[in-house]
Amino acid sequence: MGSGAVTKAIPLQTHRVTCPFCLEKGHFSEAFDAVKKKPNGSKELHFTTLKCGVCAGFVMVLWAGAHGNHDFRVLPWPRKVANAPDHWPSDIGRYWVQAHRSLSDENWDAAAVMARSALQLSLRQLEAGGRTLKDEIEDLASKGLLPPIMNEWAHEVRELGNDSAHPKPGQPATSPEDARDMVQFLDYFLEYLYTLPHRIERYRERRRDDSAT
Repeated sequence: MGSGAVTKAIPLQTHRVTCPFCLEKGHFSEAFDAVKKKPNGSKELHFTTLKCGVCAGFVMVLWAGAHGNHDFRVLPWPRKVANAPDHWPSDIGRYWVQAHRSLSDENWDAAAVMARSALQLSLRQLEAGGRTLKDEIEDLASKGLLPPIMNEWAHEVRELGNDSAHPKPGQPATSPEDARDMVQFLDYFLEYLYTLPHRIERYRERRRDDSAT
């Protein structure tokens, strides 16, 4: 791309936006759009107001899109977790969403089981070997794919989740504190496995694009 080339803008991907009021996804019409742009730059930041076609609520979306990248933030925030990040594997994201929704509904045992399931599925997506979750964690740790602190906390999730995944008569319920800790660790774990590499790659793409202009 030569000097003075025009940056190709990417329109707001409303099909990815979830209404924070009714949690329906992608049913919007544009009500208003304002653009912020530096006088000597090509990057644009949009402040777009959308109207939900289901509940008629209004939301503001802060977004930008160019060079093949697109990102947005919705205000107000959704009342519940609606979707996992697009760059996560969809099946892992499904368990992650269910873990968070179980927390919101105070279903502590279910939150523990979903967190454990998401953890194990992410390990298997990385081709972890072994007959048990414990073996799979140790296999990835031995390959250097899990740093020591992640290895340690993965075992904590495994042990806490085992009681709910393999219940015995008369065992105590998962405590709210344990369920919240498990899901929070899962957030960190998936951030490390998927979001951090994604952000690094986006940074590299932006640097390549900037150097080409």
